[in-house]
Amino acid sequence: MKIDVTDTPSESDLAAISEGLTAFNTADVGPSARQSLAVLIRDDTGKTIGGISGYTAWGWLFTQWLFVPESLRGQGMAGKLLDAAEAEASARGCFGAWIDTFNPQALKAYQRQGYAVFGELPDFPAGRSRFFLQKKLSPR
Repeated sequence: MKIDVTDTPSESDLAAISEGLTAFNTADVGPSARQSLAVLIRDDTGKTIGGISGYTAWGWLFTQWLFVPESLRGQGMAGKLLDAAEAEASARGCFGAWIDTFNPQALKAYQRQGYAVFGELPDFPAGRSRFFLQKKLSPR
């Protein structure tokens, strides 16, 4: 047995961790039914310029990334993206959504969308806090 620290894990290294953890969690709490979810903003040429990337699992929507280009900020675009992601998550049977941020403007935008803070990690990054937010959804 050996512990190996690396910044270049192979695909098979990561697959071993993922498959092991998935098997453990499935045996412990049941299958996650994890499914990717993306809501994309496309320009007039069809090029993706922003949007949401996340997934649904165990009845929850997790928004991993949300990016709105500078030219579209202040127009409610984040809310429109979240509305679309939440509608799809509800259609998938999700009853909750969560997201995290260390950006003060994003925090306010998420709170306007009905998300409530349930945790804070101070100094992540230094001088800021990372906030964890959740929202109840109505499964369809």
